[in-house]
Amino acid sequence: MRAVVQRVSRASVTVGGRVVGAIDGPGLMVLVGVTHDDTPEKAAKLAAKLWGLRILADEKSCSDLGAPLLVVSQFTLYGDARKGRRPTWTAAAPGPVAEPLVDAVVTELRALGAKVETGVFGADMQVELVNDGPITVILDY
Repeated sequence: MRAVVQRVSRASVTVGGRVVGAIDGPGLMVLVGVTHDDTPEKAAKLAAKLWGLRILADEKSCSDLGAPLLVVSQFTLYGDARKGRRPTWTAAAPGPVAEPLVDAVVTELRALGAKVETGVFGADMQVELVNDGPITVILDY
């Protein structure tokens, strides 16, 4: 699994002109990509890392502050543009494999006590955020 994590002061995701997920205050915007060999165990490890990642102000984590997370699936994190001008997406898991694993990350975060908002898997989403810092971290599992 791969996640691009940004410390944000606010973030939202819109589908079809309607806001489907939004967070305010300090929190994390998390884009999650899934590849073919990912497992529920990797999803649980990623969730635990996100919950405890100390990149909020004063080296605090979401677990320290009860800060929210906005989790959005993004298969393009596994795009490969090393050859030619058109990326390939062969490393990205197909929807039937990826969707349950993105859901597992969200479920595990909520089980840990996190307030989690989400996008809509497979939808055309517009994501808005204010990156605070800016701080962006890439996590690979």
